[in-house]
Amino acid sequence: MSVLATARELLPGRDDYDLRGPVLRADLLAGITVGVVALPLALAFGVSSGAGPAAGLVTAVVAGIVAAVFGGSPVQVSGPTGAMAVVLAPIVAAHGPSSVALVAILGGLVVLVAGAARLGRLVGYLPWPVVEGFTFGIACIIFLQQVPAAVGTTAPPGKNPLLAAANAVIQAVTGGSTAVWTVATVTLVAAIMLTLPKLHRGIPASLLAVAAATVAAEIVHAPLPRIGGLPSTLDPALPSFTLGAVRDLTGAVVAVAALAAIESLLSARVAVTMTRGGPPVGPTRPDRELVGQGLASIASGLFGGMPATGAIARTAVNVRSGARTRLAAITHALVILAVIYAATGLVSRIPLAALAGVLMVTSLRMVPLPAIREVLHASRSSAATFAVTALVTVVADLILAVEIGLLVAAFFALRHLAGAANARRDPLPGPTTSGDEHIAVFRFEGAMFWGASERLLTEIADTTQDVLVVILRLSRLHILDATGAKALGEAIEELEARGVTVLVKGVQHHHRHLLAATGALGMLRHESHVFTTLDDAVTHARSHVHSGPTSAAAPAG
Repeated sequence: MSVLATARELLPGRDDYDLRGPVLRADLLAGITVGVVALPLALAFGVSSGAGPAAGLVTAVVAGIVAAVFGGSPVQVSGPTGAMAVVLAPIVAAHGPSSVALVAILGGLVVLVAGAARLGRLVGYLPWPVVEGFTFGIACIIFLQQVPAAVGTTAPPGKNPLLAAANAVIQAVTGGSTAVWTVATVTLVAAIMLTLPKLHRGIPASLLAVAAATVAAEIVHAPLPRIGGLPSTLDPALPSFTLGAVRDLTGAVVAVAALAAIESLLSARVAVTMTRGGPPVGPTRPDRELVGQGLASIASGLFGGMPATGAIARTAVNVRSGARTRLAAITHALVILAVIYAATGLVSRIPLAALAGVLMVTSLRMVPLPAIREVLHASRSSAATFAVTALVTVVADLILAVEIGLLVAAFFALRHLAGAANARRDPLPGPTTSGDEHIAVFRFEGAMFWGASERLLTEIADTTQDVLVVILRLSRLHILDATGAKALGEAIEELEARGVTVLVKGVQHHHRHLLAATGALGMLRHESHVFTTLDDAVTHARSHVHSGPTSAAAPAG
């Protein structure tokens, strides 16, 4: 593909927007709806990450606009997310809040390069149980992270969320009365968020819940920690950095970039499934999506924000609200920008416990119960992969969880592949003739690779007593790796050393080079002992048995 064609595919174009009246109205209404929903989430994820509520707002505005303009999904909404907050919390604990902007810029560069290198389609190779386990684990972490704020205590930065939640509950049970106020606030927010959608799906339940909790706290003068001061403007500020700081943050940058790419592409893929059956919204381009998300994180970092990703929950609201083009996501960011310039005083009075309640309910809604049931009932291997991925996500690390989940899924896939491979002894075709008992035909099916080759060849060696000629049928051997080819050559060599002539039938074209390169075909007694049809191989085997072993070295006629 030419450079010009690549640029056209990865950069914005005229067809990104549709300004016809009905489409324009649908996009504006959807954007306003998502903006109202996203405002409390942006604040909450900023607080949860340790970067602060201001960083959450900045990310929602700056990254939201940049990702909408340059991203590859017409209906994707980007900004701060729970998964990214989970990754950032230990980074802030180890390097301080000032490191977040630098991590955002460097991580964005990595994602941008991945998009330019056209790596966007790789996310399609993630196994389904790994994705569901990852999502479930993130939901658990988000919920656990809010427990200290919900019970009126604080947790040490960077502490495992499960241990921090347990310690917070113990402290609340044995501590003062602040827990009464925080638990009441969380309960009020959760009740409103769970009740209002039952009346009408279009009601911005999270925003109304936070507003109600804030008004109630002001009326009764509740002793609750508040958000505090917020910026009233957006000002770019290049973060200071040194080569030593960049080196120290290398692992964090890789983790952030990997998560940003994975979550954004998964969210875009979910958006595609949600738009099926509705009005056409245009295709999703995964490589362009990575370019857009990379640019969004870079821009966010330049304004002091967090790394950004596609947000599955806000994208779902956008689609359900009727969004047709990326103008809806741009509108959502402008709605939040209006809050920064017009209502920071009101927002600063929001209790932190109210945001904890929003995130707790959000985390519960993130749990894909139907998908989990399907995974657990699909097979024991899928259930084990899901469980391991979710467990490692909660107790260790998100990126490590994906890596281990992939390893577990690969193990079960290889075991299944090895179990499906077989070498079966077939009867000789046609009428039985004298001497046929000294000829064995083995048909290989499935795969011969490092996980199955030894077992298959052992089965052949154990069933070749009193056999003078072995015919190996390879036409149904679909997968062959270097280990399998090498093992096949060793088996041929062993049989020939025992005086058994080996004939090979049906070598597939794409396997021939590998068998020649590993020396497997060179182990045959004669180069003519490779046949195209089984009848020719059987005819030669019968002539060999009838004429005696000494004729085995002669070429096939």
